Amino acid sequence: MFLSTFEKQLDAKRRIVVPQEFRALAAGPFEGVFCFPSIEADCVEGGGKALFDRYNGVIEELEFGDPLRSALETSVLGGMAKLSFDTAGRITLPETLCDMFGLTDWVTVVGMGDRFQIWERQAFQAHRAAQRETAREGLATLRAQQRAARLGSAG
Repeated sequence: MFLSTFEKQLDAKRRIVVPQEFRALAAGPFEGVFCFPSIEADCVEGGGKALFDRYNGVIEELEFGDPLRSALETSVLGGMAKLSFDTAGRITLPETLCDMFGLTDWVTVVGMGDRFQIWERQAFQAHRAAQRETAREGLATLRAQQRAARLGSAG
């Protein structure tokens, strides 16, 4: 699993050192990662072949010509870059992805289980604050539902 959060600096050639823990998780048919514009947030999403296979499986389940399938094919497959590690463990982010999300200097790399995200540092700070609030509210609602279910089944 991709875990933890790292701050990294992009160099002038848009290269970023991928955390060692992430490189080990991405090992597979080729030494590198798949990256594409995230569907759920304004950042780059990435992972190993397992993540690519997961998205491709979702796409394959949809009928050819289905608007959702077309949207996923365009967003995920059409936006995907297969990035190899260099000898220093770096990947070079495509200019289009950097421009899309304002990745110019310091970035935040966030582990999210089977995937990771690369954010512009200030954008991630705002996103993290909003996500913490969503998590707090969601967890409180979930706990209330669980309590109500226990009380309902006890009576």
